[in-house]
Amino acid sequence: MSIGKKIKLYLIENGISQTWLSEKTKIALPKLNASLNGDRKISVDEFASIVNSLNVDANTFIKSSNNKK
Repeated sequence: MSIGKKIKLYLIENGISQTWLSEKTKIALPKLNASLNGDRKISVDEFASIVNSLNVDANTFIKSSNNKK
């Protein structure tokens, strides 16, 4: 699963809207949406802004899905 899709799943599981994240990170909503749907890559700066806004460790989205269970 891509990092963008992991972030999207995290948002859904935690009741966080993409609109809120877009406003918090200053990433335009269409750009953020495309990233979370796997249609564009998330830049390092965008990723840093997202994890800082969500107040989570970057490894939350980087670690492999096999290690989650």
